[in-house]
Amino acid sequence: MRVAIAGAGAVGRSIARELIQNGHEVLLIDKNPASIKPERVADAEWLLADSCELSSLEEARLDKCDVVIAATGDDKANLVTSLLAKTEFGVPRTVGRVNHPNNEWLFTEAWGVDVNVSTPRIMSALVEEAVTVGDLVRLFTFRQGNANLVEMTLPTDSPYVGKPAGLIPLPENCALVTILRDGQVYVPDPEQPIESGDELLFVVPADGEDELERLLAPSNHPSGHPSSRGD
Repeated sequence: MRVAIAGAGAVGRSIARELIQNGHEVLLIDKNPASIKPERVADAEWLLADSCELSSLEEARLDKCDVVIAATGDDKANLVTSLLAKTEFGVPRTVGRVNHPNNEWLFTEAWGVDVNVSTPRIMSALVEEAVTVGDLVRLFTFRQGNANLVEMTLPTDSPYVGKPAGLIPLPENCALVTILRDGQVYVPDPEQPIESGDELLFVVPADGEDELERLLAPSNHPSGHPSSRGD
């Protein structure tokens, strides 16, 4: 897979190293000469260019890329890069880095962004995931599928403790994908009972989250209102 990364700072270089280790072909693009340091990621291609300019992206042969990652420290540049990649070069997959949380609402398909990555949101979700029991925590949003990856640590008073996973009447288009228990990862088996303290990971449409949370932890919502989450 060929991946172009706009932004050759610490974030871009780290992503490049990881992708190269996984056997992918990587091109790093940056308009700042001081950021062009091929010795830092020797196996990557490097291009001194402005990823917001169409001519630069033509030079980068973006039409040959499978993925473009807009990872600069400038949200405007990341949006423009994603939009050009998607609309002018037909790149199948674009990932946009969100530097400022207030700009996250812009990072959508309308701006050519398939997936946005917001560090503040991820850190907040990881904190919630570590300390909450019985609350649904959104970990990741799949833009193209209108679905979210969510996590719940099953409380002791859940009506489904000790019952087989296959008997949980999940909301429509919701799927239990993983059970984390005692440091182990389990592929869900319909006959396998779930236990209190299990970390359950689901893929669920956004409009099914409240129903799923009430189903698994009804005592958290005596008034019928969903709890607040780090959305």
